[in-house]
Amino acid sequence: MRALIMASLFLLAGCAGFSPYPDPPSVSVTSFSMEPTSAATTPKFRVGLTVVNPNRRSLKLVGMSYSVELEGARILNGATADLPEVPAYGSADFTVDLSPDLLGGVRLLADLTARQRDRLSYRFQGRLDVEGWLQDNRVEESGDVRFSPE
Repeated sequence: MRALIMASLFLLAGCAGFSPYPDPPSVSVTSFSMEPTSAATTPKFRVGLTVVNPNRRSLKLVGMSYSVELEGARILNGATADLPEVPAYGSADFTVDLSPDLLGGVRLLADLTARQRDRLSYRFQGRLDVEGWLQDNRVEESGDVRFSPE
């Protein structure tokens, strides 16, 4: 009886670590632009993303939340459930829309007027929800935007 209980525990522990997606997908930012139909009073931005699936099963993307920071101030954010399925050993390109965060924009404007600079640091953060047993995939891309002196 004791051996049966031990075997059951090992079997359950093995199943708990099983995932149909052994390798997490990778997400990269491919473009960033203002949405052409956005109004001047309520601008919308669009970010192009590519998701690469290194697994033998296709990925069903359930949803994604994301934000953009400039100089540490969150200025844009959004979420979507309208995402493509990523084929096995393949990739999918799609765009997501972002809306301005008014308070983050005010903080950034105050910081920019307080001191002049030749570069701005940015950070894109996203949380990708994949259907199944895979945990949420978090992605972060950061860097600097440099301005040439005039």
